[in-house]
Amino acid sequence: MNGLIALVGSGEYLPVMEAVDRFLLDHCGAMDRAPKVVCLPTAAGQEGVNSVDRWVTMGLEHFRTLGAQVQAARITNRAEADDLRYAEMLEQADLIYFSGGNPKYLYQTMLGSKAWEAAEKAWARSAVYAGCSAGAMILGRELPDLRSGTDRGTAFGKIPARYIIPHFDRWQFLRPVMMPFLKSGSRDGKFSLGIDENTALVGRLAGGWQVMGAGKVHVITRKQVKSYAAGETILFPV
Repeated sequence: MNGLIALVGSGEYLPVMEAVDRFLLDHCGAMDRAPKVVCLPTAAGQEGVNSVDRWVTMGLEHFRTLGAQVQAARITNRAEADDLRYAEMLEQADLIYFSGGNPKYLYQTMLGSKAWEAAEKAWARSAVYAGCSAGAMILGRELPDLRSGTDRGTAFGKIPARYIIPHFDRWQFLRPVMMPFLKSGSRDGKFSLGIDENTALVGRLAGGWQVMGAGKVHVITRKQVKSYAAGETILFPV
């Protein structure tokens, strides 16, 4: 991925994330034209038509308000992920946005698909990847099950973090289970990321990452948890 990546803890398509999304649109490679945005409700593919429709409508309305040329790639299963119409749409996009839902379902649906291959081509051309909640989690090395303190399987591994945990500030009641699990998975220089709600970590694989939004980003290693507020920069590896 050569374009920007935005890992979002929550708040996709809501006014609270408008400043972040304007930043992404300004840095997505579109020159002297309206940026082409593609929204994907794939992570909600098992939740039924009403949920998918809601995510699609929110994405279209949000990015139209921001002046973008926006479409929805209504990919909710593997057959649709291999639909050449969606692949063409994604390959031409300037910003690709995955909203929230089930991270394991999202990963399994996109893995090896024509849609994911097209998205990677767009990123290599400097398009932005934005993933909220499940859309952020699939870029880590593994998918966690925080309630049980176990792994749910591998992820794409685009980000060097072992786990990417959205909604991090909402997990207070699970901290007795969650923190030992995350720290035990951070041996030998490994780390995990916790991203608060209404917060984004934005950067490139080869450079620094900036915290944006209302909350903080937390870097979790075996020995400590270090928190970064909006405007602060994180360098990988930590």
